[in-house]
Amino acid sequence: MLPRGLSRYLLVFAVLALASALAFAACDDDDDEDGGITPTGGETPAAGVTPTGIDISGVPELQDGVLSVGSEIAYAPFEFFLEGTEIPDGLDIDLAEAIAGALGVEVEFINTGFDGLIPALQTAEFDILVSAMTIRPEREEQIDFVPYITVGTGILVPVGNPDNIQGLDDLCGRTVAVQLATIQVTFLEDLNQDGCADNNIDIVTFDSNPLAVEDLRTGGSDANFSDFPVAFTDAEESDGALEVVPTQIDPEPYGIGVAKESTELNDIIADALQAIMDSGEYNDILALWQLESVALQ
Repeated sequence: MLPRGLSRYLLVFAVLALASALAFAACDDDDDEDGGITPTGGETPAAGVTPTGIDISGVPELQDGVLSVGSEIAYAPFEFFLEGTEIPDGLDIDLAEAIAGALGVEVEFINTGFDGLIPALQTAEFDILVSAMTIRPEREEQIDFVPYITVGTGILVPVGNPDNIQGLDDLCGRTVAVQLATIQVTFLEDLNQDGCADNNIDIVTFDSNPLAVEDLRTGGSDANFSDFPVAFTDAEESDGALEVVPTQIDPEPYGIGVAKESTELNDIIADALQAIMDSGEYNDILALWQLESVALQ
């Protein structure tokens, strides 16, 4: 049996192939009433002919018919590559694809290190970023955001929780593995200035969360600090070696990042997100990943 994500990808590919064939046949009709361009690769849909009726004619970033998305594709269940492939999958991937579908354009994912996402967006290396990024004031000073889900932080520990870690205060004096440039680093640094001032946390940063989790597995740290659904997934995939502390800490919204100057694109992304919410596709995607609890509040 094919893996769930791969079988779904092949089904989608088959459907798109059929749709492309039908669209090609339709182009032979000289009596096309609206004169619009069928949204195929590299062509920009005419105003008002997107699947949701959203007018993208005034959005410079979409005139090539492609929504390019920056993402660090190493953060399951939000974004990851199917094992042994370069096929991206995950909640964020599905939502970005749904947004592009609502706008009648193709989607392209550009794998980028998390700490480089905002600088790359600011230099137009892609149109938007969708990468499990929590909206924070310091980030809002650099780029704009369209909120799309709400997620808290989770603490991953060895099975049996030998240090009885139940919350943030229990991390004082412990070694915690965490991904560089994440909100979790900020949480831990704030703790070291306040609640753990007399017994600092040893914060060990890694370029990616899988490396931080591996450090925990091999005994290099006492806990791993990441977004709660990610910690939960890492526990499930640890073959019984790890568990997640039940408490979800400080849920906050994730945002789709858009460059400050891309005001038209920001509005269109918000419209497309609302369209997939109204259609029920948004809830279907959350249900597919068993993450209904992170729906935008």
